[in-house]
Amino acid sequence: MAGPHITPATDLAGYLTRYPHEVTFGDEEPETVMDRYHTSDYELVNDGILLDRKRLLDHIRPARKRATAVQVEVDEAIVDGDRVAARYRLIASMRKGNVIATEIYMFGRLADDGRLRWVTQLTRTSPATDDQAIRG
Repeated sequence: MAGPHITPATDLAGYLTRYPHEVTFGDEEPETVMDRYHTSDYELVNDGILLDRKRLLDHIRPARKRATAVQVEVDEAIVDGDRVAARYRLIASMRKGNVIATEIYMFGRLADDGRLRWVTQLTRTSPATDDQAIRG
């Protein structure tokens, strides 16, 4: 169940921490969650690879089966007009027992309604430490 309505414009850090949980472990369909935070023509350029809505949804479905927990640690989240920037880590515990920690540097543009319409990000996988393993 989704919590109070937020948008990336009103609470970028909240979006960064809430969206992965909702889209991966929530009861709603991934399309519903994606549309809550992103425009229908949303595009993500991840490490130089363009992912449109269909490709993102194709990526989400298997993630729902492979991940057991996800945690986001936001270092910085900035909204300035229709531009956003963030530096954060996403730590995922996988069914096979491994933990994947990814540093993410994100820059994006917002639509007039506060949802994301375009993001480019660079990522770097870093070794997960024992204290980053997600319990629960």
